[in-house]
Amino acid sequence: MPAPVLSIVIPIHNEEPAILPLYDRLTRVLESLGKSYEILFIDDASSDRSFDLLANLVETDGRLKVIRLRRNFGQTAALAAGFDEAAGSIIISLDGDLQHEPEDIPLLLEKIEQGYDIASGWRKNRIDNAVTRKIPSRIANWLMAKASGIELHDFGTTFKAYRAEILKDVNLYGELHRFIPALASFYGARIVEVPIKNVPRGAGESHYGLERIMKVFFDIITIRFLLTYFTRPMHFFGKFGLLGLTSGGAIMTYLFVYKLLDFQRDLVTDHGPLMVLGAILVLGGLMLFSTGLLGEIMIRTYFESQGRRIYAVREVRARKDGVASR
Repeated sequence: MPAPVLSIVIPIHNEEPAILPLYDRLTRVLESLGKSYEILFIDDASSDRSFDLLANLVETDGRLKVIRLRRNFGQTAALAAGFDEAAGSIIISLDGDLQHEPEDIPLLLEKIEQGYDIASGWRKNRIDNAVTRKIPSRIANWLMAKASGIELHDFGTTFKAYRAEILKDVNLYGELHRFIPALASFYGARIVEVPIKNVPRGAGESHYGLERIMKVFFDIITIRFLLTYFTRPMHFFGKFGLLGLTSGGAIMTYLFVYKLLDFQRDLVTDHGPLMVLGAILVLGGLMLFSTGLLGEIMIRTYFESQGRRIYAVREVRARKDGVASR
């Protein structure tokens, strides 16, 4: 059987009321596109009847596949499982709670067909609670844009379309699924934002709340480091190490000269705290330099042992036997 053009990846966790309506609407939209497709539901260890419903649907639709995870690993892991299993040249991910309308899929595909590598949904007019969702989301998205250098309004939505080859360069772990465009931009992905509808959740309960704000904050710090210093950790740790060594060295030099001018003076009594600070800065600087060097060695080992490249080729054009090829 030839590989499908489209792979629809949908992570779910306790979405029993939404599964059948979502499947019906999704198949109508995909049939109207006239492209071969597959639908992958990733059941992240649901405790309701979500898996049973999907298992029944598989019996009637050969284009449907259900992946059931052993335990609740989280949305990033569920998406990674779906991306690994997807066979299509274009992969579209969306949530399983019907807050993403399948009818918006053609809008994302249109941008991919125009040459973009990622078409990212933008919930331009959000209908969520202002205090618990809207305001925290706007702050988080602003911070993410500044940290990643990718000017997106909405990092949080799962509703995105990707060229499959772009996802091969992105390794997901933790809760980095919202940063896929930023991680892909490291390899030169062309990204566009597409306004999509945002509708109230029809049934079930949201799995997100204010408690995830701290997680997002830590992810922002992580992504900033990965995008800026991943292949050159010495540039990050080295500058702080140099600052510590320079300032600590200056303090210790001052104290040394101070003692030389008068051997009768007691440094511990006169400048004990300053001496301790100088020693801490020197030791801290040396530790940061060592961390940077170890990081450089680990990065070298990572790329060389796995045969990974620090670049990604979009296409190659050449002439072969007088005929242009690509």
